[in-house]
Amino acid sequence: MDHEQAFELLPGYLDQELSLSEALEFERHLAGCEQCQRECERHRQVSARLRQADLRVEAPAELVKRVKASLPGRPTPWQRLVERFGWRSGDGAVQWAPLGAMAISLIALSWSAGLYLSVPSGETRFTQELVDNHIRSLQFDHLSDVISTDRHTVKPWFDGKLDFAPPVVDLAQQGYPLVGGRLDYLNGRPVAVMVYRYKLHPINLYVWPGNDAGAAPRVYQQRGYHLAHWSAAGMNYWAITDAGDAELNGFVTDLRAHPAS
Repeated sequence: MDHEQAFELLPGYLDQELSLSEALEFERHLAGCEQCQRECERHRQVSARLRQADLRVEAPAELVKRVKASLPGRPTPWQRLVERFGWRSGDGAVQWAPLGAMAISLIALSWSAGLYLSVPSGETRFTQELVDNHIRSLQFDHLSDVISTDRHTVKPWFDGKLDFAPPVVDLAQQGYPLVGGRLDYLNGRPVAVMVYRYKLHPINLYVWPGNDAGAAPRVYQQRGYHLAHWSAAGMNYWAITDAGDAELNGFVTDLRAHPAS
């Protein structure tokens, strides 16, 4: 990747809009290019200034009042019924649509409601993305960007690549040795991934900051994989593996009991 390509990708990288492959290629270029590092830092400083509170202007109360007054009010249930199945004649009387047209409209409404209910929830979409990410890391042999069993090697590797410091724990004595780490993307944001193993089963542990003060682990199964989710000390944790339910529970228990976690 040359400077011209890097400059084109820089806004998308800062806004977390690049694909995983584009982001990784950009970061490889950025690591060895001082000019691009300076440009990236300049963009970050500009973004930080734009987010400062003193640049915000509060609208006058009178303007807010006029805007709210100009907004259309919510129609009553009776008004919505007339709009869909009837109309008003010249003398103001309500005229209703024929029974057949009303039946067709009701069928259309039911079909639309069915489509809406069939759309997966936000959490379902996220767990699907998580499973897809885990499978992709196995298929393309991208489990680790840094390969090491030493947490003092893995933890510093994340410095400068993330806006937070992920906790890295060694659980080799508990039967879950650390084998490496990598930078990845979930739900549009960069996350730290620590890679562990239980015998021949890899365990991907995804970590990023969260607002939840602390939530107990929840373990469940999806598409043949076991997942665990919890939060602690301002961090979100998701673990996924093809090992069994008991093995994942043991990993989560040992990890949460470790003083560094």
